[in-house]
Amino acid sequence: MRRVLIPLLLMFSGSALAGESESAKTVDAALAAAQREHRPVLLDFQAQWCYSCYYMATHVLSGPKWRPIEQRVRVTEVDADSPDGAAWMKKLGIKALPSYVVLKPDGSELGRIVAEQAPQAFYAAMERILAGSDALDALKAKARNGTPASVAEVLASYHARDEIQPGLDWYAALPAAQRTAADKDARVNLWRDRLQLEKSAKAKDDAACVVTAQRVLAADVGCDRYYVLGNLLGCSEKLPAEQRKALLDPQRAALDTLLTKQVFIAAPQCADQRTAVLAAADLDKALGDHAAETAVLDRAIAFVRGKLGEDFAKDRNLADNLRVYLVRGERSAELDALMPKLMAAYPDDYVYAYRYGRSLLDRNKPAEALKYLDQAAEKTFGANRLTVAGLRVKALLALQRRADAEKVVADALEANGPWFPEEAAKLKALLKS
Repeated sequence: MRRVLIPLLLMFSGSALAGESESAKTVDAALAAAQREHRPVLLDFQAQWCYSCYYMATHVLSGPKWRPIEQRVRVTEVDADSPDGAAWMKKLGIKALPSYVVLKPDGSELGRIVAEQAPQAFYAAMERILAGSDALDALKAKARNGTPASVAEVLASYHARDEIQPGLDWYAALPAAQRTAADKDARVNLWRDRLQLEKSAKAKDDAACVVTAQRVLAADVGCDRYYVLGNLLGCSEKLPAEQRKALLDPQRAALDTLLTKQVFIAAPQCADQRTAVLAAADLDKALGDHAAETAVLDRAIAFVRGKLGEDFAKDRNLADNLRVYLVRGERSAELDALMPKLMAAYPDDYVYAYRYGRSLLDRNKPAEALKYLDQAAEKTFGANRLTVAGLRVKALLALQRRADAEKVVADALEANGPWFPEEAAKLKALLKS
């Protein structure tokens, strides 16, 4: 799992549909306003289903440090599920949420920040961007005659953009003398290894992935440790059980330390607490330690409940983490008790009615699921309209209500128009299954 990062299917381009519930202002409109105001645009790519976006909104994009940023840039929220949002995600190569991209008024990029960040890291990165020193072209120019540290900055930037092969190609094209010096730098080696790790993982080269992941995990990767561990878990699945156990067992101590010192504390230093918990549970499962797997989930559930009590509107990121921990722990009775409370706490969007309906459908309860999926459908728009429609169709077909399923498809496609053709095709295909 990369940076939580929630992977997205990049969809059909276009501008926002009139009458949709997404923001009335398109990115083009924001750029036009920025040209009049002579200031940059900060595009905040988000979605209603993005738990990391709620973390950033609650813990980072607010308060006294955020207000000066709002004065210096035109902040524009971009919904990934809208046609305009999908078009700009494709144009800018955005592959995960949340993502923050700063553009000059002419549309050229000043820099970007990807995934959850602790406040200190986010604001330091934003200052570099607004100073004009964090754009990839500027970083590469600096690295031509710079130190190994500047080379590492370029490699890290390519990694953040998920431009893996271009980053490796850029490094390979450096003058031999500069590469020789850079090869001796620990930070350069770390980021080059991380690019190689992503390349081998995507290519399903399990042997190279295992070796590179071990090298990365031997370095100080901080809160990114659980993302790298996710790579190692994935590319070691086909190993013999004992060999895999010997490979993974040494990772447990470092991950436990990370959880204790940087996640399960009053002010967590790792922004993405959810992935840390799930990575730990997955590691324990891979090691065959069911008691430890249960214990880390129990600890996470107790931690969240201790912070929220019964006030689920207090912090949506934590509230959604609780839902996921209960799902991962297969605690269905507690999940059934929680979901109505989440729907009550966040009544203005489709997300929790949709998630609960999907959960019930996964448990072969189509009649119960349909009630919540119909409720969710009333608040959908853009891409998520088609997603929810697909689940409604599955529930209706399971209930032998084909005519109703055909009407759901027809209505969703009519409301969708020409947008998101791949999702529309998948929806129509459900009637043929």
